[in-house]
Order: sequence, then C-alpha cells, then structure tokens
Amino acid sequence: MTSAVLDELKWRGLLANSTDEQALADHLDAGPVTFYVGFDPTAPSIHFGNLVQLMVARQLQAAGHRPLLLVGGSTGMIGDPKDSGERTLNSPETVASWVDRIRVQVEKYLDFSGPNAARLVNNLDWTGPMSVLDFLRDVGKHFPVNRMLARDVVRNRLEDGISYTEFSYVLLQSLDYLELFRSYGCTLQFGGSDQWGNVTAGVELVRRVEGSRVHALATPLLTKADGTKFGKTEGGTIWLDPLMTSPYAFHQFFLNAEDAKVVEYLKVFSPRSREEIDELDRLTRAEPHRRAAQKALADDVTALVHSSQERDAAVAAAAALFGRSELRDLPLAVLAGVAAEIGTAEIDAADGLPSVVEVLERSGVVASKGAARRAIAEGGAYLNNAKVTDADAVVTEQDLLHGRFVIARRGKRTVGAVRLARGL
Repeated sequence: MTSAVLDELKWRGLLANSTDEQALADHLDAGPVTFYVGFDPTAPSIHFGNLVQLMVARQLQAAGHRPLLLVGGSTGMIGDPKDSGERTLNSPETVASWVDRIRVQVEKYLDFSGPNAARLVNNLDWTGPMSVLDFLRDVGKHFPVNRMLARDVVRNRLEDGISYTEFSYVLLQSLDYLELFRSYGCTLQFGGSDQWGNVTAGVELVRRVEGSRVHALATPLLTKADGTKFGKTEGGTIWLDPLMTSPYAFHQFFLNAEDAKVVEYLKVFSPRSREEIDELDRLTRAEPHRRAAQKALADDVTALVHSSQERDAAVAAAAALFGRSELRDLPLAVLAGVAAEIGTAEIDAADGLPSVVEVLERSGVVASKGAARRAIAEGGAYLNNAKVTDADAVVTEQDLLHGRFVIARRGKRTVGAVRLARGL
C-alpha cells in the first residue's frame, strides 16, 4: 500500500529518507496528519534551499494534512553546528527581529484558513520559560553522550573543538517535536537530509518520553551536476527577500540552471504536471539551445516567490539589457536590481559628466581606455543599447537612466553599469 502524496514527493525527488516508508504511507492514508518543519532565524531571510521544505509542506497540505511552520526563536539563538566551525551568536534582539521577518516570508506559501489551516509557532514560547534544571532532567537524561558523539558533524568538529552550546543543539530541536506532539498531536517532522540526525533524535525522544510512534522524512540536498553543494554562487546565497536578492537576480539564477539538473529542479519547485515536465525534459534533450526548461523553471519559481508581476519585470529587464527592448521603460527598482546584479561602478560626477570611454572602462566591459577606444572603432561598444561611434563623446543628461544609471555593453553579452554620484 502506498500513499498518493508520498508517491508524488518521490516522483518530484523530494524524498531522500524516512523512518519507515510503509508505516509513513499508512499513517498518511489513515487521515489528516499534523506535521511540522522548522526554520532557524540565523539570517534576516530564508534562502532558496529552505524553499524545498516549503514545497514539501505545500504538497502535504494540498493532500489534506495540517502544517505547523516553526520559526526557531530559541534554536536561532544557538544555531545548528556547522562542519566549518562555531557560529557567531546573535543578540536576542537581532534574532527576534529575524523571527518576525521570516514568519512573514514563510506564511505566504501555505493556506492559513480552512479545516487543515497552517499555523505558525515559535519554539521560544516553550523553551524560554524552561529552567536549566528542568531541561537537563526532562530532556537531557534521554540523550546518551556516546550517541551524540557519533553524529557526523560532532565527530568532524571534535579535533578542533565544539562548544557545549552547539553540541546541545540536538536536544533543543528534539524538544520541539515532543512539545508539538503534546500540544498539537504532531506526528511527522521533515527537513533536509543534513538534518536527519536532529530529526530522528526528536522521533526517539517522543518514543522515550511518551511511548508513542511518530514519523520523519528527509529531503535531498540540491546539488550541481558535479555533485557539489547547491545554495552558494559567486554572488552569494540566493535569498527569498527581494532586498537581499533582487527578483531579476533570482530569475537569472534559475534561468542559468544546468541542462543536466534543470528537470530535477522543475520537479521540486514548479507546480507543472508530470506531462508538462516530461515534455520540457524532451525539449531539453532534443533542443537544448532553446532552454525551454530553464525559462519555465525561472518563470515559475520567480512568480511563486516574488509574484507574476515581478517575474514579468525580470523577463523585461533581461530583454532590455541585451537590446531586445527599451532600457528606459524599466522602473527604477528593476533597473537598480539589474545594475546590482551585473556589477555597478560609481563615478563622481559632481564636477561634470564623464566621457563615454571612461564609462566603458569603469563599468568593466573593457579593461582599459585604449580597449574602449578600440571597441568603439570596431563597432562593438554600446551605451544604453545605442551603438557608440565617437570615441571622444561625453555622456549627456539624456543618456542617464532615472537620472543616475548608464548601462554599458561590449559585443552581445558583456555588460556592466555605472551609477553617477552628484555629491550633496
């Protein structure tokens, strides 16, 4: 016997592990299940790796199950141990502000009305009032130290040292599962596969304290085609906050997905049907130059995270950037996002506007003023998509986009931007 929603998660590549797949399938089929997934506020925003968990939550809620979205006001003050070393602890005030920001972010992905309405919870509500003695007696006594030492991240950190604070993180996360089981009847937790040790520790704590069987599943970590971890790029983490990663940069990130992985990402992030995704898979194999799957992926995820309007603006910005439409039609916020993504140099224009040659050089599209002059002579230099023909030309007020930006381009693909500063 299998569960339809579990089969869908498996097809979409969202199931890496589970405590007992058959028992979990039976449990999901037996009736509405209350489940939870947690997000630690260790930054002002969640990133696209966290979006994987939200997609699982959406699938489970659509199948009739009840979500609990936990934002970790207490675990966020500790932080899950990293292989690379100790985390920098943030102040309670900082963590509290990040909790509020992340609560707003995650709630947009689920339905908070109806019989299986989602609910937001904060583990500081039950951890904050607990005394150290109660924590050690009621939680700590259920965790054999030898088992905690066997965790991969702890074992990897033993040589260089790991603080008791981070060593104890697993107790806090396990307590969350116990508390949510008691308060809401929660019987399923999930997270990324790198959280599997923490997740299963919570399952074991519920069994030891309450004598009850609960369930867990893990999603795979997204990787690049070469197997390296996914979530970092040359420009840094891909955040879901538009002020930290612009919708344009977000759209471009997915538009540049590798052919070997793009269908995998479509299954995870896109609501498209199996038939639609299978057709995009066929097109990617037959006509990779069309990048049909990448365009569908970028459009779908940007619309989900930022809105269909922001998706359309990102598509329009890309077209304008490479001369297929008018840069002047882009709103200031969109243009600023584009400029930030392609790289922006600032030029002090308090004493006058710069030469076109200086703009080409400072924007980074050429290496030197001499190279700028050669590009102009060869017919390959552009300002705001207009070909430059005069190597002695000076930027004019009419050249400025929104009174401050100029987009430079060399050839078809090399672009950069400058922002003019006018002083006080």
